[in-house]
Amino acid sequence: MNLQVRQIRPNELPEVLKLYEHLHAEDEPLPDAATVTQVWNELCADPKLHCLIATVDDTPVASCILAVIPNLTRGARPYGLIENVVTHAGYRRQGIGTALLRHALTIAWEHNCYKVMLLTRRKDEGVLRFYEKAGFRQGVKTGFIAYPPQKKSTD
Repeated sequence: MNLQVRQIRPNELPEVLKLYEHLHAEDEPLPDAATVTQVWNELCADPKLHCLIATVDDTPVASCILAVIPNLTRGARPYGLIENVVTHAGYRRQGIGTALLRHALTIAWEHNCYKVMLLTRRKDEGVLRFYEKAGFRQGVKTGFIAYPPQKKSTD
């Protein structure tokens, strides 16, 4: 297996969108192609965002995004946030996701981040062990999430 973890190339949007089909069983539909392309270009151009991809024999099989966020505490050291961690279902349990997350952590430490956070809604022990194996600890802090209020239909 020839595994490589690297920055996503701007021309790899279709591959990333294909991987995201393995992220959530159901997701909101994407907006029009022009909007998707605009968001993609913003992601690729922002030096504080690291869109990473893992390939096996040049086939994209896993991805995540690391955001390095400036901060005025902890000696003005930034912190990292990892989101959209996904591995193609046919490539799970092979160490690919672990290698991807360890690469993201290496980038965070190179940017002098004092911590990196990651949230998951998954509760099964296998997924939690996966994150721990990659270097994350659970139970250190309590996470909270707010969502926008649902708009009521006026129809």
